[in-house]
Amino acid sequence: MKFLLDTNVFIEAKNRYYAFDICPGFWEWMDDVCGSDMGSTVNVCDELTGAKDELAQWANDRKDAGWFLDVDDADTQQRYADIANHVVTANHFTESAIEKFLNDADSWLIAKASAIGATVVTHELPNPQSKKRVMIPDVCDAFSVNYLNTFEALREFSAKFGWVK
Repeated sequence: MKFLLDTNVFIEAKNRYYAFDICPGFWEWMDDVCGSDMGSTVNVCDELTGAKDELAQWANDRKDAGWFLDVDDADTQQRYADIANHVVTANHFTESAIEKFLNDADSWLIAKASAIGATVVTHELPNPQSKKRVMIPDVCDAFSVNYLNTFEALREFSAKFGWVK
């Protein structure tokens, strides 16, 4: 897979630009490209299905579709350990920031992307001075993992969503 999606990509899509009732074409496009060029991790799926909303049902329906990748392979596990060590020894994050980052899907998403050479798709922005939150782009930069936002990813795919009357 070339791109791995952060949880916030799905949530922002549902809540804002690509709500299920406004832009069903986005979700059809996701079904079309995910599994080959795009996907995510089981940890992201777990975060999505933990809610009780339309997105949780959507993710649950695709739980076994093959595009929520496992993170139990040795390469991903080693890269997660390296990421954890980096975050813990950075000496500027609060304990709660470290704990949240290592317990959320973000750290595993980056580890998997590093292991398979994928680009992370996230709405987070770099903030190297952040102490209260470990930002995905900052960790990606530390491990030479590419990242971009949803709109850049859509352009990479030349995605187009048309008007339906």
